[in-house]
Amino acid sequence: MGVRDVIFYDFPDNRFDTVPLLDIVKSIEKVIRELKPEIIFTHYEKDLNINHQITYKAVLTATRPQPGNPVKKIDSCEVLSSTEWNYPLGFQPDTYFILSTEHIRKKVEALSCYESELRTYPHPRSVEGVEYLARLRGLQIGVEYAEGFKLVREIL
Repeated sequence: MGVRDVIFYDFPDNRFDTVPLLDIVKSIEKVIRELKPEIIFTHYEKDLNINHQITYKAVLTATRPQPGNPVKKIDSCEVLSSTEWNYPLGFQPDTYFILSTEHIRKKVEALSCYESELRTYPHPRSVEGVEYLARLRGLQIGVEYAEGFKLVREIL
């Protein structure tokens, strides 16, 4: 997928609500200072998963538009079996990236590395679920496969 480095922090899984938000914000600010990203992809604000909700809030806090902050764009993404399960707060993408068959293959291959997260069909977080969502997002813009995002903020 082209990822060179992965940064981990020792936050409790599925218990971000037990960690002071400022601790999470400071971790994100540190990464921003080091990597100077112009674009950040984060979770959807109304995701069912508490870690995802808090990550979204921490990203917004860490990327307040102020002098010296390199972040010019924030997009939120959907996570199968987490975003769509928070009815009726559905994810409505407004930004799309066209995907090739090779992109889908790599995405499925990457998901397969997380055996503890992969489920069998008809679970949304199955290989078929990933493919079906990419086809649905593709149908929304007239291509075979796509990935949908929701623009949070863009500074031009």
